[in-house]
Amino acid sequence: MTGYGWLPSILAEIAETAGLEAALKLAAERGGTEVYIPAACSDDHWLAACVGREAADRICRHFASGHGGISLRLPLGPQGSIAEMRRIADRMIAEGRPTSEIARAVGYTSRTVERRRARLRSRHDPRQGSLF
Repeated sequence: MTGYGWLPSILAEIAETAGLEAALKLAAERGGTEVYIPAACSDDHWLAACVGREAADRICRHFASGHGGISLRLPLGPQGSIAEMRRIADRMIAEGRPTSEIARAVGYTSRTVERRRARLRSRHDPRQGSLF
């Protein structure tokens, strides 16, 4: 699995099989859940709708086990990580975006955004001494 070491192993395997875009789409749409990958899927199957028919066929062939498919637990992927949500929230806070907009964008409550904003304001250089 060369080149995709930054992804969780199952997503890296999918990226090697069907491309990075397919792996990231799967993580975005179905990450954090268990999915069934059939040995073959039809045009109206959720997998084909998510990643496209060609990528879905490659994924099905790769994971087909004997006569049937397989259940996989898909990780959230990079866009679903807590660290990524914090980075997005911090960037939006620095840009001066409204609390409600930030909360909707990252899936936080308004109160969580307010606490994050306060925490960022209170950060200071540890080399700087206190006046009090």
